[in-house]
Amino acid sequence: MPSSQRFSTVFSRTRLVATGLFTGLLFTVGPAHGEEAPGNTRWVSDNLSTFVRSGPTDGYRIVGNLKSGQKVELLSTQGDYSQVRGEGGSSVWIPSSDLQTTPGPAEHVPLLTQQVTDLSGKLQSIDDSWKNRVQGMQETLDARKALIDELEARSKALNAELSDAQSELRSTQAKLGDENKHVMMSYMVYGGSIAGAGLLAGLILPMMTRGRKRNDRWF
Repeated sequence: MPSSQRFSTVFSRTRLVATGLFTGLLFTVGPAHGEEAPGNTRWVSDNLSTFVRSGPTDGYRIVGNLKSGQKVELLSTQGDYSQVRGEGGSSVWIPSSDLQTTPGPAEHVPLLTQQVTDLSGKLQSIDDSWKNRVQGMQETLDARKALIDELEARSKALNAELSDAQSELRSTQAKLGDENKHVMMSYMVYGGSIAGAGLLAGLILPMMTRGRKRNDRWF
């Protein structure tokens, strides 16, 4: 597998792991649904609205309503009703069944939104960091590949020069061998000529000497 594909695979796996961590953290942030809040803090249950009364029974008049998820302070409990104080400071009575000890979605959403934003920023930072790292690795590999290509080109050029030098050496050696043979032949011909001339001189000189002696006898 090419290096660029390996980096892409590693980068994709890293993003999947980071996404998995992000999802896991998303489901673990915020208070658990079954965890009770300390003290007298309560939240209105997940209905659209809940009517509140001026006293602890259904016979008391309705004096208003509280919205789902609204945070209130529990003051006391009597029968099926609880006395609570809202954000405005006034105290009213609300059915105890309409209160819960854990915050509702309205309380969770801002916190989850902020946590999602923070985690998204961290994930983006990891993503950018990996992109920069992969880009740096790719640039390093490209530089090394260019250097390897250059070295291979130089090696081919040197091999070609070596082959030419070897061919020229063989040609020179062949020429030198031919010249040596020619010189040896010349020496042999020259030596043969000298030997032949000496042999001829050795045969002719005695004959000439005998002829001269005969001629001297007639005079």
